[in-house]
Amino acid sequence: MGDGAAQRLADVQARIAAAVQAAGRRPEDVVLVAVSKTFGPDEIAPVIAAGQRVFGENRVQEALSKWPGLKAQTPDIELHLIGPLQTNKASAAVALFDVIETLERPKLARVLAEEMAKQNRYPRLYVQINTGAEPQKAGVLPEEAADFIARCRDEFGLAIEGLMCIPPIDEEPALHFALLGKLARSTGLAKLSMGMSADFEKAIALGATHVRIGSAIFGARDLQARKIRQS
Repeated sequence: MGDGAAQRLADVQARIAAAVQAAGRRPEDVVLVAVSKTFGPDEIAPVIAAGQRVFGENRVQEALSKWPGLKAQTPDIELHLIGPLQTNKASAAVALFDVIETLERPKLARVLAEEMAKQNRYPRLYVQINTGAEPQKAGVLPEEAADFIARCRDEFGLAIEGLMCIPPIDEEPALHFALLGKLARSTGLAKLSMGMSADFEKAIALGATHVRIGSAIFGARDLQARKIRQS
């Protein structure tokens, strides 16, 4: 697993570099978030050893089972929460994560503001946009984004750094990446978390500052192993 993951990481880094060059952008403008959900410390360690420092997790509880130890060993790791956040997990999320990419409702904004003040720890925040207006998916609707971001800033005193989206699986992702970029420009936000293993080159061409890549680095996820690790 170790050598394979390190080689896959190098391959992804090379593809990112080529996409950045093709887009006429600077290498430092695009950050790779290695999505390590469902993988354990032994599977993550070779990717850390290969130099990767930014990781993404979907579930607070799963992240708590592995990242405190890994971060203690490698203090410069930056951990992103890229999955839905329940308000009852907000305290743990603020304590563990450096970036929370899935802010998408006023109640969560209020609870995060309270927890950040209480802990004196301020993870960077992204607002998740439901660019496809999918009823089963979390996120602020595009037409409500400006008002929600203003409310986060003015009512809750939150500094919003960027936007995140997960395009519908059956639609052209470039359309959603372009929409996210337009929303970011109109709300004065500089960061765009968009693009995954299957479409990150398109995302980079359309301005992504963070690409979230899991299977292209770690390999296919074993569903049974995931159930065991999350139980």
